[in-house]
Amino acid sequence: MVCPFDRAQALEQRQRDQAIDAQLAQARRESAGPSLSHCVDCDNEIPEARRALGGKKRCTPCQTGFEKGVQR
Repeated sequence: MVCPFDRAQALEQRQRDQAIDAQLAQARRESAGPSLSHCVDCDNEIPEARRALGGKKRCTPCQTGFEKGVQR
């Protein structure tokens, strides 16, 4: 007979793995395609090293604010 704690732990691990996979899939979709040369928020040039990652629309400061929910 399987211990209920083992079953709960296995379920929790499966849910965690699914959540991680969903976040990774979303990140891959967002980074698809070429990067823009200038930020959509502030119109400053996006550094070449950042553009090389692909799919970048914002400079680092604007992306940080966007992720924190700060509007410029």
